Amino acid sequence: MKFFLDTADIGEIETGLEWGMVDGVTTNPSLIAKQGKPYLPTVREIAELVPGPVSGEVLATDLEGMLEQGRRLAGLADNVVVKVPLGPPGLTAVRRLAAEGIRCNVTLCFSPSQALLAGKAGAAYISPFVGRLDDIAQDGMDLIRQVIAIYSHYDFGTEVLVASARHPVHVVLSAEMGADVITLPFKTLSQLYRHPLTDIGLNQFLSDWETTGRSFDDE
Repeated sequence: MKFFLDTADIGEIETGLEWGMVDGVTTNPSLIAKQGKPYLPTVREIAELVPGPVSGEVLATDLEGMLEQGRRLAGLADNVVVKVPLGPPGLTAVRRLAAEGIRCNVTLCFSPSQALLAGKAGAAYISPFVGRLDDIAQDGMDLIRQVIAIYSHYDFGTEVLVASARHPVHVVLSAEMGADVITLPFKTLSQLYRHPLTDIGLNQFLSDWETTGRSFDDE
């Protein structure tokens, strides 16, 4: 399963790349605004830094606006993927952009029927939002299970990108189900490394070694 960071923080991206765990990035105007940076130049900066896909989102809600902004985003770098919201204008834009060779990430998916439409439209990625479904007392991961099952019957070429992941359990369940990608904040990526028994074990190893009075370089 590929890990995408959901961020516009260059420092977080650089650290994730250094760890070797970041396969791509998803970002949006809100995340970039929090960094106090201009939108398109920041998408370009991230795309130049990250070797994998970088999703940048359109702001328009009408078809022509989405097409114009989608083409501008795609023109920033070869690895930019255009993030488009679900709905008739969005999926029409996806079909037209895909015909031009522009990959699209369909976002704000909350039902299996929406995911089916995105697959038929030719989306490169579908982004079901698991955390937001959990917030309204629905099982977000059940949606992932349904989408993967539906897509397994057809040759859509659309990757299931688990979005709005809130914690390591979402990551593990996504991997168990066979999701193609998960996008997660840097905090959640960091949490994947942690377990109290790992810390206890490491401290015990170091303590035991110190009692020997020996050096790593001793012959």
